[in-house]
Amino acid sequence: LAVFRDRPPGSPAPAPASSPREVVDGLTGAWAHPGTRLGLWSHAGTQFSGLVFALLWGVPYLVAGQGMTPTGASVMLTVLVLAGAVVGPMFGEFTARHPLRRSWLVLSVIGATALVWTVVLLVPPPAPLWLLVLLVVVLAANGPCSAVGFDYARTFNPAHRRGTAVGIVNVGGFTASLTTTLLVGLVLSVSGGYTPEAFRLAWLVQFPIWALTAVAVVLARRKARRVMAAEGTVVPPLREALRRNRRRRQAR
Repeated sequence: LAVFRDRPPGSPAPAPASSPREVVDGLTGAWAHPGTRLGLWSHAGTQFSGLVFALLWGVPYLVAGQGMTPTGASVMLTVLVLAGAVVGPMFGEFTARHPLRRSWLVLSVIGATALVWTVVLLVPPPAPLWLLVLLVVVLAANGPCSAVGFDYARTFNPAHRRGTAVGIVNVGGFTASLTTTLLVGLVLSVSGGYTPEAFRLAWLVQFPIWALTAVAVVLARRKARRVMAAEGTVVPPLREALRRNRRRRQAR
């Protein structure tokens, strides 16, 4: 208060704060666009599994559920971080080059995560090390892919409500993550604690969330494409898009 000015001399006064009515209008407008909901479900379906594993249940699972040492479990989490750093720019390049195919990236990551978890849970513990490393690498792709949800919020909303849309999208992944964290703990509590079999049961709580979010992504994508078509942007079917790309390469 004594030393710093609120803003440099001569700078324009800040815009007045939004009224409660304007805030509500922004929320309803952002939510009404199916592109925002597509972002929310994309964020929810791709963030929760990797986040729950990295922040809470991964180390107990690897140690008590798979028989690894604490040092080995720590190394696995390091692999998760490093793999995410590699995958992130690749996903960013894909979404920049193929903005109309972002949902396929989301659905692929959801499907790959569910598939590798299925294999891991079907194998009697301890699972082979290579399989656990594969699980960690696939989980590493979840965080970068969840950022696609924010890209949906950015591209489907006008500038004045992008922050609101991003906030809505952000709710999806963390709601799914907190729900999964709680459910895993509850299943462990009623299934005997930190045992291999209890962990195998506990991780099953992820599958309904994957099913829900994958279906929601497909439905929201369909509605978003209808809005795009009404605005003059037609999204060709994936098969047709691949055929066109193949023709362009052959013409070169």
